[in-house]
Amino acid sequence: MNNQDTTAVLSPTLAQADETETSFQPVSTPSAPGALKQVALSPEKPAPPEKQAGEKRRPGKLSEDKRFKIFSGTSNRVLAEEICKFVGVPLGETRLQRFSDGEVHFQLLENVRGADVFVVQPTCFPVDQHLVELLIMMDALKRASAGRITVVVPYYGYARQDRKDRPRVAITSKLVADLLTTAGANRALLVDLHAAQIQGFFNIPVDHLFASPVLVSYFRDLNLPNLTVVSPDAGGVERARFFAKKLDVPLAIVDKRRTDINVTEVMNVIGDVRGRTCLILDDIIDTAGTLVKTADALLAQGAETVYACASHAVLSGPAIERIAASRLKEVVVTNTIPLREDAQKLSKIKVLSIAGLLGRAIESIHMETSVSTLFN
Repeated sequence: MNNQDTTAVLSPTLAQADETETSFQPVSTPSAPGALKQVALSPEKPAPPEKQAGEKRRPGKLSEDKRFKIFSGTSNRVLAEEICKFVGVPLGETRLQRFSDGEVHFQLLENVRGADVFVVQPTCFPVDQHLVELLIMMDALKRASAGRITVVVPYYGYARQDRKDRPRVAITSKLVADLLTTAGANRALLVDLHAAQIQGFFNIPVDHLFASPVLVSYFRDLNLPNLTVVSPDAGGVERARFFAKKLDVPLAIVDKRRTDINVTEVMNVIGDVRGRTCLILDDIIDTAGTLVKTADALLAQGAETVYACASHAVLSGPAIERIAASRLKEVVVTNTIPLREDAQKLSKIKVLSIAGLLGRAIESIHMETSVSTLFN
């Protein structure tokens, strides 16, 4: 490839597949137009996970299993590195380049023949770019004779278009599922789908995780007084009911009507929230319009304080300005999506990591043990 054809290069250099445990030091090289930028990473190896009762696990440490590999795209590399650190394996070595027109050129820099491979890539903003990047990565793995490819998508883009709610519209969540399968995915690991039935759009096994164990643990430790969990719409009632049951607190529901894309109107509050601390629970915070209107409706009904939490911090458009100007006490999200720079500066937003949750799920899938214990 002519170096003049590339505009950006991401080329992490990590431990080769056939090498034993080796200590790597960061290496920096002079940058030049078209030159490869290389970074050496050496995640710490945690203690091996405890064996589950009644489950038979493969012998040896995962860090010594040459047939177990984790790769990452560019959408949330930090999360992938956290997962690798938790599991105790190095992040796979790859080279990703872009031509001047934006086309992706991807190459694996280590042997994956017969390996059990996990590809971590949330399809967050820019959604189309990261989705195509993921498809190209899987195609490369398939053509390199990987034994099994599990696509790990902490945030599943296009999940909100899961049905024909209007004439002549596409069901893009089904389309994306077909694309992932066609590209070579043998299994999918997803987190907090907008609609659980999206699992049925896949013709491959799907493990659907929930970020609620991480969020529940955080709010349980806060020990908020007179807490009530609030679902911002009827579609999220099941999710909110599970959350309220885990915290052993009452549940309230906000009746809203969506008048257009990213436009909602709060109708009324179902349940007693007067004098209560309210916790709004949602799966996605996009423009934060629904979130802020729900908080205002709860405070108008006599709520003392309003918190909010969500699995996916999309935070597009005016979301940051709306949250900053709102009367929300705190907004808690997970790191399925990397926060925008301005969101990182906002003290109201707190980020919890789900790297441990995903790491345990990846271990269970590779070891062929039950994933259901992660729902507690």
